[in-house]
Order: sequence, then C-alpha cells, then structure tokens
Amino acid sequence: MYNMTNFGISPIKDIESDILEISMTYPRPIERIYLLNGDPFVLSTEKLVEIADLIHKYIPEVKTITSYASFYNLKNKTKEDLKILREKGYNELWFGVETGNQKVLDWLDKGADLDDYNKGIEKMKYAGMTYNAIVMQGVAGNGNSKENARETAKFLNLYPPIGIFIMSTDVQRGSKLYKMREEGNFKETSNRENLEEQIELLKNLEVPGNVLYSSGHIVNLVKVTSHMRNKEKMIKKLEDALENLDEKILDSKNMGRAI
Repeated sequence: MYNMTNFGISPIKDIESDILEISMTYPRPIERIYLLNGDPFVLSTEKLVEIADLIHKYIPEVKTITSYASFYNLKNKTKEDLKILREKGYNELWFGVETGNQKVLDWLDKGADLDDYNKGIEKMKYAGMTYNAIVMQGVAGNGNSKENARETAKFLNLYPPIGIFIMSTDVQRGSKLYKMREEGNFKETSNRENLEEQIELLKNLEVPGNVLYSSGHIVNLVKVTSHMRNKEKMIKKLEDALENLDEKILDSKNMGRAI
C-alpha cells in the first residue's frame, strides 16, 4: 500500500495542529492517545518528549500515550531514555514480536535479533513500561510451528506483555517471503498447523492470569479472546475446532473465516 511512498517525519507544527484539533473536537476527558503512522520510536527521545509536552499542554488529562514500537528502534534508546518517556506518559506500546525463534528472526530481517529483543525488554523493565506483543502464527513455515510456539512462549515468559495478539502469516506477491516460497525455501502452514501452533503456544505460556490473549483478528480462522486465567478454555475451543472442522478447511491455507 505504501511501498511507493518515501518515509518522512511530520513537522512539529503539523503534529501540534492535530493535537489542538483533537482537543477541540473529541469528547472529554481524553485519557489515552495513540500515535499513528508507523513507529514513532524512530524519533529521538527529545522529539518524543516534545510531542508528549504538546499533548499534555492541550489535553492535560491524558494518562497514556501509546504507539507501535520496534525492538530495532529501541536499540537507539537507553534505559534512561525510556524512563524519561515513561514519566511523560508513554506506555502500553505495541511491538511486532512475531516470533521468539532466532532462526526465524534471521530470515525475517527485522533489524533486531533475540539479543536485541532481550536488551529491549530489560530497558522496558527498568522504565516500568508495559507492552502488547503481536505474534505471527505460521511464520516459521510448515513443519516448524510447534518449535516456534515454544520458543516464542519462552521469550514472552521473560517479561510478560499485557496483551498477546495473534496474526496469521500471509505470503504477498513481490515480498521476500514470496520469493522464498517460489524457490522452495519456504512452505506455508495449513489452518490445521496454525491451530496446533496456537495450542502449543498457550500450553507453554506462563504469564499472569490478567494478560489478554486474542486471535480475534479477521485473518485468523478460529477466534479466541480471553484472559490467560481462562487458558484451558481457549485451548479447548482450539482443540474442538481441530476435531470438528471439515478436513478440507483444516488442510487449506485460506484465512479469515470466523469460527
């Protein structure tokens, strides 16, 4: 969608104008602001502080400033930077964790390896920041899903997120993954294997009961959304789907049919 658009940073005057418009048009109180259009953590700490100060100037009741973030951009932030940002209201960040499997991260080419992930987690711990983890089922390819689930759970257990959100891997024409598939270096998972991966992930997660788990996105075949205290119920729903769904559906790679 945006592959023909060059990356750019909005001028601070435009950001201030947007914040002012929000303060004048949205019902109050506004306690949470989500910074959109990519990963704002590509910006310097000073710039993020400037944006936070503008938010608090025009909408002083805001308690949480959230956004997407990446472990790649956390490499350029110190733990003291994150502490400053936490004090300014940045929290509940959304990370595309994708996987905790180093072998998969290597070819995903995210610009951050598992060591960078762990260092980023330590910085967030120090700052008292919470985060949401976006995990991709099927990203390890056919035959590798259960191992991938165990490695991902192992990572998430280190510093549990407040939410775990499941997405399904889709091979897009023109992508690196498409090229790998065409060359025989990647084989997509079936719906059956995706369900088995989710079950394995849930079984291996050791996180607090108030952590939200959701595979409710439209790209997923079976939707489960609940808190981890209900882990066994979620596993049961996924196992029931494996037992009762038509074999053709389970063995296909079609996504998005809500169950």
